[in-house]
Amino acid sequence: MPGNNYCPSPTTPRTRLERLLRDRELRKSSRVSTPSEEIGDTLSEADFFSQDSILSCQLSDEQQDFEGLLEGSPPQDVRPRKQRLLVVANRLPVSATRMADDAWHLEISVGGLVSALLGVKEFDARWIGWAGVHVPDESGQKALTEALAKKRCIPVFLDEDTVHQYYNGYCNNVLWPLFHYLGLPQEDRLSTTRSFQSQFDAYKRANHMFADVVNEHYEEGDVVWCHDYHLMFLPKCLKEHNSKMKVGWFLHTPFPSSEIHRMLPSRSDLLRSVLAADLVGFHTYDYARHFVSACTRILGLEGTPEGVEDQGRLTRVAAFPIGIDSDRFIRALELPKVKESMKDLKERFAGRKLMLGVDRLDMIKGIPQKILAFEAFLEENPQWREKVVLLQIAVPTRTDVPEYQKLTSQVHEIVGRINGKFGTLTSVPIHHLDRSLDFTALCALYAVTDVALVTSLRDGMNLVSYEFVACQAAKKGVLILSEFAGAAQSLGAGALLVNPWNISDVATSIRYALNMSEDEREKRFHHNFMHVTTHTSQEWAATFVSELNDTVVEAQLRTRQVLPVLPIDTAVSRYTCSHNRLLILGFNGSLTEPVDSSGRRGGQIRELEPRLNPELKEPLKKLCGDEKTTVIVLSGSDRSVLDNNFEEFNMWLAAENGMFLRLTSGDWMTTMPENLNMDWVDSVKHVFEYFTERTPRSHFELRETSLVWNYKYADVEFGRLQARDLLQHLWTGPISNAALDVVHGGRSVEVRAVGVTKGAAIDRILGEIVHNKNMKAPIDYVLCIGHFLNKDEDIYSFFEPELPAMTHMSSRATSPDPYGYASRGSKPKLPGSRTPKSQAHLMKQRSLSTLERTDGAAAAASSSSSSRGHEGSSVLDLKGENYFSCAVSKKRTNARYLLRSSSDVVELLKELADTVP
Repeated sequence: MPGNNYCPSPTTPRTRLERLLRDRELRKSSRVSTPSEEIGDTLSEADFFSQDSILSCQLSDEQQDFEGLLEGSPPQDVRPRKQRLLVVANRLPVSATRMADDAWHLEISVGGLVSALLGVKEFDARWIGWAGVHVPDESGQKALTEALAKKRCIPVFLDEDTVHQYYNGYCNNVLWPLFHYLGLPQEDRLSTTRSFQSQFDAYKRANHMFADVVNEHYEEGDVVWCHDYHLMFLPKCLKEHNSKMKVGWFLHTPFPSSEIHRMLPSRSDLLRSVLAADLVGFHTYDYARHFVSACTRILGLEGTPEGVEDQGRLTRVAAFPIGIDSDRFIRALELPKVKESMKDLKERFAGRKLMLGVDRLDMIKGIPQKILAFEAFLEENPQWREKVVLLQIAVPTRTDVPEYQKLTSQVHEIVGRINGKFGTLTSVPIHHLDRSLDFTALCALYAVTDVALVTSLRDGMNLVSYEFVACQAAKKGVLILSEFAGAAQSLGAGALLVNPWNISDVATSIRYALNMSEDEREKRFHHNFMHVTTHTSQEWAATFVSELNDTVVEAQLRTRQVLPVLPIDTAVSRYTCSHNRLLILGFNGSLTEPVDSSGRRGGQIRELEPRLNPELKEPLKKLCGDEKTTVIVLSGSDRSVLDNNFEEFNMWLAAENGMFLRLTSGDWMTTMPENLNMDWVDSVKHVFEYFTERTPRSHFELRETSLVWNYKYADVEFGRLQARDLLQHLWTGPISNAALDVVHGGRSVEVRAVGVTKGAAIDRILGEIVHNKNMKAPIDYVLCIGHFLNKDEDIYSFFEPELPAMTHMSSRATSPDPYGYASRGSKPKLPGSRTPKSQAHLMKQRSLSTLERTDGAAAAASSSSSSRGHEGSSVLDLKGENYFSCAVSKKRTNARYLLRSSSDVVELLKELADTVP
């Protein structure tokens, strides 16, 4: 197993869980073992980026703390090189102001992501993002780059038009409202930022610009962590440049249900771009579940408990609830300035219960609903009118947007009405502030609050609730929390959960919180305080990066177990060196036109009437015209489908899994025995008709030797449930004792006679081909390609040169075979040779009768074919290096090689055709 170059270990845990537990214990022991003398009052430059110290214990100067995070100096002693972490976000954690041509003033922006990485000592962090300013001249860009380098930041320079279209347009006007269930903007709102397509083009262009900067500074072994909806296209850009790059993506907002996300015009592009990442993270399990559901329902991919699988590649999807730096808030309460503010607030609101709301002035924060619920509480509980006050901090945001201006006016109007209704000459029930507070003032306010009120209509996490809990060790106040905030998943046990749209419910919760007993308050607080102080932002960041590293290791282990991709150059080279070649090609999923699963309603008609990929017509004509090459199309489809698609080619067609065979210049023949019992067809047909009626967008095909129910285009979950019911009925119903095979495919259920498989039919097909062509030279090259059901993959083992005859027989006879289909073990024989005695008893050739001929001709065909198996030695003289079995778009297969898609089949056949003179 490839080890981690940065964290060598003498023993490697065997399982993923063991590895993650080991990393967790190492992080804990690293913190505990840090010498106490290394703890200072502030976080200096070397504190964070060397492994000499831990997070500072006191907050004496907040600005200096974050300067220390972003600035770095070389460590004094020689230590093992730490793994580099490239944090890529839309904005850098600094604000830049140009003072002169070559001078910039940088101010640290204290944010949640900066705080999260503050205590992560295992990594050498670099920040990549937009500096928030337009710098058109090269000298200014150079000066800003040099200034930011001292803060360990790397700028991405975006022009004004790109920023307008990408950030103000697609990010804020399209993605953000949609992810918060506000829907897509109407045309009048789009007029200022043009159209969806132009915005999306700018979005992709900006993501490519971010990718260029990452690629420029990337070093082997780095971890790249992409953040938020601004950079959903970035993982794909990075992986296309370097597939070995470790890439994680984390969304800080909610991810909507698939029914909301499918409204987005670029829905498929964004999902596939995110899936290029190795690890995709969300705040809650609900968001992760919505993402997997969107990939399943929109892209048609397979969702698993671990993530999303696409052609054997797994993108891990998991929930990583973010936290806060709780120690920072706890330490702040000991600062003299904070204690003084607490004293002033207690005197100011003496004799009254203090309720607090801290929000951005945004539509999703539910401020009007909160204030209306407080009004309802005052109306229903007049005894509290002069005993409680609501202090609402509403931080202005996007003040130039009409919708936000309207919201501000609405809030002011409601506050004024309530204060006018319930206020007195000396006091008002609501104190509303349209501004932000500094850190110390906010900590003091949290500490003296009795009830915190968070009524978000939709929120990714909402860390205000965490900050309130962290500051309540003395007061042990009550938290009223919206069930639509991500924090409700973590703090729901200790908080009072409410539906902010239910005004009376929130009002009732306010009354309950104010009258709550001290014992219950303490129990609720203890539960939440333990969570907030253990699930910190530093632990969140360390856990995500640790899981990302492990996901890459797991992917490497999984890759070793996955079959290799077909070496096309080698297959073509061996083809040119051989003298008698056999090409066996599946039809559906291999030679058909590609069907886009994202356009599933349009694709269903094409799937019901499969057509040969037009790009394959010329290559197939060349291959079929080669005297040294025999081409067989072996399919489960009925004869009419193959006739319609391959009539013009000189090839062999094998329909319904080889039960019908013909050369395109001849007539259809059947290999079915005369005693084949088909009485079960009507019973199964009635069952399939019933489930087709009950399952919208499903259909079934009635073939001559089988019936197939297909639910590929039905709703994924409903189709799976219906298939389960259908299988249970078939296995336990009136046909449960019949000699039938029930084959459950990817999204289909097929019922066929026992032993009817492609592998069981291929030797009879080869016998007929050898006789028809009067073949003298043995076949020395076989290429077998298809997207076959698992039960039909015995065709791959049929040609394996290493397998003895008895192995072939045992590998095919996996179920009762009343018709003797599996009673073979020998290959067809060339004319003029003897049958080895050791194999003679294994042979049981069946007659082939030509359909729609006279009885005499059919009898003659039967008589001639019955002796073909006794006319010589094996038709195959096949060495291992000349056999290529390839499964198309399958992650588990018996084939030797894989081809990722039908496009690879086109490429292969074109290259083979180019060698034909």
